[in-house]
Amino acid sequence: MLVLEWLKDNGVSEESLTFSQSRDWISVSLPISNVENLLSTEYHVFQDGDSTVVRASEWSLPEHLFDHIDCIQPTNSFFGVSNLAQTRNRQSPLLEDVFDDRDGPSLPDNRPRQTRSLDVQRVCNASGITPLCLRALYGFEDYQVQGSEKNSMALTNYLGQFNNRSDISLFLTEYRPDIPIDGWNFTDVSVAGGINQQTPANAYQLKHGKGKEGNLDAQVMLGLAYPTPLTIYSTLGTPPPFNPTSFAPNNTNEPYLVWLQYMLSLPDSELPKVISTSYGDIEHTLPPAYARRVCDTFAQLGARGVSLIFGSGDSGVGRDGMCHSNHNDGKPERPEFLTSFPDCCPYVTSVGATMGISPEEVAIHDAKKFVSGGGFSHYFERPKWQNGPVQKYLDSLGDEHKGMYNRGGAAYPDVSAQGYQYAVIWNGTRLLIDGTSASAPTFASIIALINDALTTEGKPVLGFLNPWIWEAGKTGRGFTDVTIGNIKGCNSTGFPAMPGWDPASGWGTPVSFTATVTQSGADKDYIVVPGTERVGIGSTFSSSQSLVYRLVASETYHSKRGLSVCLICSISPDTQTIIPSFH
Repeated sequence: MLVLEWLKDNGVSEESLTFSQSRDWISVSLPISNVENLLSTEYHVFQDGDSTVVRASEWSLPEHLFDHIDCIQPTNSFFGVSNLAQTRNRQSPLLEDVFDDRDGPSLPDNRPRQTRSLDVQRVCNASGITPLCLRALYGFEDYQVQGSEKNSMALTNYLGQFNNRSDISLFLTEYRPDIPIDGWNFTDVSVAGGINQQTPANAYQLKHGKGKEGNLDAQVMLGLAYPTPLTIYSTLGTPPPFNPTSFAPNNTNEPYLVWLQYMLSLPDSELPKVISTSYGDIEHTLPPAYARRVCDTFAQLGARGVSLIFGSGDSGVGRDGMCHSNHNDGKPERPEFLTSFPDCCPYVTSVGATMGISPEEVAIHDAKKFVSGGGFSHYFERPKWQNGPVQKYLDSLGDEHKGMYNRGGAAYPDVSAQGYQYAVIWNGTRLLIDGTSASAPTFASIIALINDALTTEGKPVLGFLNPWIWEAGKTGRGFTDVTIGNIKGCNSTGFPAMPGWDPASGWGTPVSFTATVTQSGADKDYIVVPGTERVGIGSTFSSSQSLVYRLVASETYHSKRGLSVCLICSISPDTQTIIPSFH
């Protein structure tokens, strides 16, 4: 109300405002002079090459609004508006080799087989990870999608990335010849002017590898989860406010909030059940208020039944010589492990990378300066479902790396999947690509297949995953523990893998697909109260308790009927009514 009154007092009527679905984000078009009056500033035109932007060097708000407004855009963020094809200085660079049949062993035969159980060692080898290898390794090579009309999956493009249909067709012909050549497709959705380019890449795009990331994501998801419908969201929009550092001097952070506002405006029927994102920022390059707003908005999507999957980063705990961070607290930069956002947000599922087959171990490729990422947040407190396992790890670690990370912060990754030497086709050429950019769509595809199995049996999709993942991990179900390797960086050994959860590999990699479906589909009529075990629907609660996880409830949030998802709620012990409390 205070914000609306402030706008009204300055001549901005409520009728001219556009609200997000949850009414926590306001958009309005105003003359520059009006905005200058509102923010006590002056805007100027800035030019960089052929690009121009209108920005202010500084701005201010009335003091009584400080606690009510998280961010205002555009103000003093500088970035290339028309040229998002610039090199991205992020934690997850694409790391590739050109694959040549004349150099080294050929890729394994990828033709479908009638054999019930494939020999993993026979279909997976060092020359490249293929869909057949992943399907055999994670136990779903014989699974047939049964209810694609009830299911959906998606991926996101930022920074001018695209998914070339010609390359995808070549990939599927090579590695999934059982898929009809004209039997696959994906749906393009443009957000804030984003374009999924299908014309041949120009010289600049080829030089800067545009389309590699997009091709990797789409080829993995179609190669593993076909014929589950795939939607691709290409977002342009305005990058967030930015705090440069030596590791990230340029603003190439993604406009997550732009995409999130679009997604929240969709009806539940149009929301994909699982979404993979292979992009990440460095936590301290974002203002805390903005990061928290984005994280809370991810929670809203999770509350509506969407599983959000992110790659945990490809620089271990930080590139050697670049491990200095500034937490926007007025203090100078100091040596510290770097944290990836939004992986450190408790409401997304972060996926690390593994390599090797028997056993799998933490992925690292020194020649490409690739190390799977992990660590602890400085902006987000550790969620209660992480407490026991993370504290056990920290106790085992002792004082090693003391002062280089936040022991009380939210921990990531949650899980891992293969992320080493993936076979990909880009610009008609076969490449081998490393990175959690491969791990994220792999894990998302497995979730899509589990959702298919669940909905076919009339059960709900998984939705927000993390409490279930951590419960399954604590009981030793659902994941194969990865105990070999470490995520080095910052001129240190970084965090080692250990039995149980660790920041090098999370809880490990998915076990057999059948076992995962059995565990994920079991007993949904409960919630998890932080600090306790399962709590049944019929139990009596204190109204002060917070409930985290899935709850059987109707649209009116009555606990005895229908289906819904509640991330953070309170409950009335008298009426057993669930009261959502999203902020």
